[in-house]
Amino acid sequence: MSFSALGLRAELLLAVGEQGYTEPTPIQAQAIPAVLAGRDLMGGAQTGTGKTAGFVLPILQKLAEQTGGTNNRTSVRALILVPTRELAAQVQASVFTYGKHLPKLRSLSVYGGVGFHPQVQALKRGIDILVATPGRLLDHLSQRTVDLSKVQVLVLDEADRMLDMGFIPDIRKILAYVPKQRQNLLFSATFSDEIKKLADGFMHDPLLIEVARRNATAELIAQRVCPVDREKKKDLLAHLITTGDWKQVLVFTRTKHGANNLAEKLVKSGIRADAIHGNKSQPARTRALAEFKAGKIKVLVATDIAARGLDIDELPHVVNFELPHVANDYVHRIGRTGRAGSSGEAVSLVCVDELGLLRDIERLIKREIKKEIVPGFEVDPRIRAEPIVQGKRGSQQQRRPSSAPRKAGAGAPHKAGNRGQHAPRQPAGRAGSRSSRDSGRRTSAY
Repeated sequence: MSFSALGLRAELLLAVGEQGYTEPTPIQAQAIPAVLAGRDLMGGAQTGTGKTAGFVLPILQKLAEQTGGTNNRTSVRALILVPTRELAAQVQASVFTYGKHLPKLRSLSVYGGVGFHPQVQALKRGIDILVATPGRLLDHLSQRTVDLSKVQVLVLDEADRMLDMGFIPDIRKILAYVPKQRQNLLFSATFSDEIKKLADGFMHDPLLIEVARRNATAELIAQRVCPVDREKKKDLLAHLITTGDWKQVLVFTRTKHGANNLAEKLVKSGIRADAIHGNKSQPARTRALAEFKAGKIKVLVATDIAARGLDIDELPHVVNFELPHVANDYVHRIGRTGRAGSSGEAVSLVCVDELGLLRDIERLIKREIKKEIVPGFEVDPRIRAEPIVQGKRGSQQQRRPSSAPRKAGAGAPHKAGNRGQHAPRQPAGRAGSRSSRDSGRRTSAY
């Protein structure tokens, strides 16, 4: 099947062709006609299979077919909610890329960590498609700088991450500002029972499309586990990068502090590296990602804030320096490689402390991951597991001394709804200073 068989306009087909795409992915082939037909839709597919184009292309077509361009100064006709700043920028870039031959349509992404007033000025000029993180959008709504009363299409992208990051209360507040009569689209790499319950609350007879079983990992991703003692992880990572002549590696840690320390260790080892996480300013995050994509740095060390929203062409290697507490996050992390038909490798460095987390992951993906011991980094059987315990605010991992008694439940993953606590909102007029609302505060452990 070609894109032309989906009923898309010539302008959109031209833009798609310019990107080198000739055939739609399975999620695109099923989602685009359904969205064009006006159906509410729940779309699920493995990460990296083109979900964004699956809703951006039909939304652009629907809006372009209406007359009059933008409705008025501040009204929005399509609203796309995303969990992170990086994903907001990526989705808005897709809107621009696919809609560049439709000059009447305007788009904008709004998120924290950058100036508030430039966003206000852009909104005043009139926006058709708004891509937003929930926190910053609520800031604009509280200051009446955006009008959602004309929204025709509402999209929740990466809905499972929204749930995990504690955004659902904010989403429910936003729903009060949009018309009841609208088209609703929910896209996610994984579906949980909680996500389906959320959908039942605001969607109307949605069509369910799942092009892969729940929580599946892409078959093109070669996965392996390298058992290693906790104190040798940094040396093993440097060894793998050097001996394997890896040119581009995305490495995941659990904490911001750990990401900084690991990047510094790699730099001292002669490996060009940088870190990206919620404590970094948005310009610093953008610069680090740009240098990584351009090949100026070889290793980007990230917390789970980067597990969603990073679209890197043909990324060859992803490394889990530390396994995530939530098994679903493993799927999203390794989904940064093996995208759009390209092959990739996911390597997890697992110490004795993380064997329980590994079992959770293998249970989730319904497969055992191949174990491979690297010569010179054999595990010392005398080392005992030390349960990984999160601090009170989740901002730093602490290991309980092996002599201390273990409390019941220590080391268990947090449930999705309990990870974020809502801080008091600041007074109106200071919205532009709240850079942590969208991606830092709700996931303080990352």
